[in-house]
Amino acid sequence: MADADIIVIGSGHNGLVAAAYLACAGKSVRVLERNEWFGGGVVSRELTLPGFRHDQHSMSHIFIHGNPLLLNDDLGLKSKYGLRYLFPDVPMMSVWEDGETLPLHRDPAKSAEAIARFSSKDAATFLEMSRQAAEWLPMIQAGLYSPPMPIGAQTAMMDQSAEGREIMRTMGLSTFDMMEELFEHEKVRAHFGRVAGENLVSPDEKSTGIGAYVFLGFLEKFGFGVPVGGSGSLTNALIACIRDHGGTVLAGKTVREVVTDGAKACGVVLDDGTRLSCSDGIIGAIHPHILPDMVPNLPASVAKNARRTHITDAACFTVHAALDAPMKFKAKNADGSDLSAVMYELMPANYEDMRRAFDELRYGNFSPTPLIGVGQLTQHDPSRAPDGKAIFHAWDYVPYARKDGQSWDDTKRAFADGMIARMSDFIANVPDIIIDYHCDSPVDMERTSPSFFRGDLHGIATTTYQSGSHRPTPELGQYRVPGVERLYLVGPFQHPGGGVFGAGRATAMVMAEDIGVDFDRIRVK
Repeated sequence: MADADIIVIGSGHNGLVAAAYLACAGKSVRVLERNEWFGGGVVSRELTLPGFRHDQHSMSHIFIHGNPLLLNDDLGLKSKYGLRYLFPDVPMMSVWEDGETLPLHRDPAKSAEAIARFSSKDAATFLEMSRQAAEWLPMIQAGLYSPPMPIGAQTAMMDQSAEGREIMRTMGLSTFDMMEELFEHEKVRAHFGRVAGENLVSPDEKSTGIGAYVFLGFLEKFGFGVPVGGSGSLTNALIACIRDHGGTVLAGKTVREVVTDGAKACGVVLDDGTRLSCSDGIIGAIHPHILPDMVPNLPASVAKNARRTHITDAACFTVHAALDAPMKFKAKNADGSDLSAVMYELMPANYEDMRRAFDELRYGNFSPTPLIGVGQLTQHDPSRAPDGKAIFHAWDYVPYARKDGQSWDDTKRAFADGMIARMSDFIANVPDIIIDYHCDSPVDMERTSPSFFRGDLHGIATTTYQSGSHRPTPELGQYRVPGVERLYLVGPFQHPGGGVFGAGRATAMVMAEDIGVDFDRIRVK
């Protein structure tokens, strides 16, 4: 008798989403996690001091709110398992050292009012951009949570209408191209150009222009969701759902190999030699660079194309700090009040400085100008720290491999201190209020999850040739592994890419079809 119907390798939120859907369908599911904690990139941990809960990777959830998983509460994560979100009025704000700020509100009229302080023309242009983003959003949203349409069919469909051709053009432009076309004021251009950076790419990278519309459309319709209790609250709700439906989620279980019966995936071997079997198949968060090592007899062409997928040049470096008091920005809102946002972008003085920073990363160098983003989510959710205390989560972009030959393990504290020093140019009481901090280099991130190969939080680069049904490769773009029946992939390296999308839903759809489960009838019981 098999140990489970379905084995899931890895407890990242995508794998848990797939497992939860199939558990709710009545399948016996066993999730195996190599770490002693669950959640992959969606995890909250006491990284500094007791009582201070830090989101080690993802800190707010944007795109998942358009997913039927939460939009329709398919699995009862909100109604039954206690998942709650806050949606602050200002999801994102750019802050300059000279004291100027530019917030993006959920209400486009308020954003336009803020932009008008820089340019009345740009404010009017923004309202048109907002209208266009809202018009395109339903079509974009429809393609994010199910298996992607073949590239050829998608292109042919869009090429049949003027609107489709406009979307195709926007998809081909760089964010810089788009901002130059739309806005006249440099700070407005830089504000939206910074959005590309949050996708780990330069605003000069071609085929990033559509990202500004996607970002804006989601921001205005759904907001940036701040999970109450920390990012790991999503993970906890998914695990509760799985266990409530008879599934098991186990820590400290490293999978060494996927076992087949010659045609079909039928089990796994753990690092300690333990063998576990399954009757219906395996869902694996297996990075394409690792896939050939874990799956014997993978077809040669599949293995070759998986290994040659490209990794993003810009890896992340993060600092998580326990604070004695909330941060006090030197800048103020237009009405003189203190700043309040989910995400603050600490902007370089000139837009060109931002662009050149990403240029250097392309060559494996450190950016001459820090591009620090920071969140202080205790500002919205005080439960993450003791009374009167606070936390911050700051990030910058760095190369994974250092040309100076130095080890990240030996030098990361020095780099973190430099980030904190830069933050003090914008924040009056930093570093004085820092009680303790934890920092993660790209090497640390790779250690926390094999999906973050070489510190790439998106698994692989989000280029056009690694997007849609070609993500990570054309052979693997529909979540199935050719040559190995009943082996399915899940993770940030699959469509729609890195971030909290709840994309495991698409993997569950594909597997459900293969094993004779009516996915549309899956609901929490």
